[in-house]
Amino acid sequence: MGTDALAQAIDELVVEGASLYGDAESVTRLVHELSRLESFTTCAVAQFDASGDWAQDGARNATAWIAAMCRIPRTMARRFVRRGRMLRRLPVTAGAWEEGSIAAPHVDLMIGLAREATETVLARDEAMLVSQAKGLRFKQFAQTVAYWDQLADPDGTEEAAESRRARRDVYLEASIDGMYLGKMTLDPISGSIVSGELERIEHEMFVADWAKAREEAGARPTVSDLSRTPAQRRADALVEMATRSALVGTDAPRPAPLFSVLVDWPTLSGRVCELAEGIVLAPGELVEWLGSAELERAVMGPKGRIEVGTTRRLFSGATRRAVELRDRECRHPLCDVTGCRCQADHIVPWSQGGATTQENGRLLCGFHNRLRNQRPPPQRE
Repeated sequence: MGTDALAQAIDELVVEGASLYGDAESVTRLVHELSRLESFTTCAVAQFDASGDWAQDGARNATAWIAAMCRIPRTMARRFVRRGRMLRRLPVTAGAWEEGSIAAPHVDLMIGLAREATETVLARDEAMLVSQAKGLRFKQFAQTVAYWDQLADPDGTEEAAESRRARRDVYLEASIDGMYLGKMTLDPISGSIVSGELERIEHEMFVADWAKAREEAGARPTVSDLSRTPAQRRADALVEMATRSALVGTDAPRPAPLFSVLVDWPTLSGRVCELAEGIVLAPGELVEWLGSAELERAVMGPKGRIEVGTTRRLFSGATRRAVELRDRECRHPLCDVTGCRCQADHIVPWSQGGATTQENGRLLCGFHNRLRNQRPPPQRE
């Protein structure tokens, strides 16, 4: 009866049409209710798993039965079953999911913390972590969980980091028709190095493509006027990376990654170790890079200031770097573009007497910096 009522309610929504629910409030409510439905479905799967009814049809386990009968990938079925089993050990997480205040990805992060080495500490801190999940953006919550995991089980996180690096793999082979097909799996530090250089060269190509489009299409070209798609530029950038590598002499210095370690007194007794992209690292992951990496020290004054002068029009040098280290990403509350891809913007515009100082600076991505000229961006709490 209950599932029939659910199906009828969904049918009524479909008849009304999604266009009636395309406003911000309705979208928020729909996602909220979807989380509640996922929670209920997971609990039902857990009951089905425990009942053993799946064996009556000759299935080896609940995962196999769900994958076959519901015609979904086995990995998806396995995720349903695992969530249902693990939530028995996470009552606060289960309750928050049931009320729709967290979603399935939050649940998966919490499940990842539940193991023998962290059992006692997790029982103590589960409510605190769930409250963080309710208030933080998902990326920030993921960082919180990673740091909690390091403190709760430092040996385990170092071992996990070593295992993560051991999974690195690159596959590139010619297909029958001569096209090269491949796959790449890199650990966070290696991936950041490769991704950063690939993105830098791709941006060079984008600038060149845009300039060419302006010459051919006039002063206001569109993306459709560009000669290459983003995917094609990335492919060409990868080839350019290999070409430039072949041209570098054996005596030339290797490009060194830059690690920025931010430490003030409150964090001195804690742990801050992550890449510019916000990926949390175990401290041991840095060890092999210390001989080749560039280390940057940012010294914050009493008010957290690093200045090179207040008369410059543009943010540059130490002032730009200080803003970048402080903000980490675009300050628009609906954006998470990393700092290295953002522009430093005056809070009080230069034309209105705003100084080029850290206090009057903030990071905005290109899109939100341009949008700011149309209306002030909302302030992030």
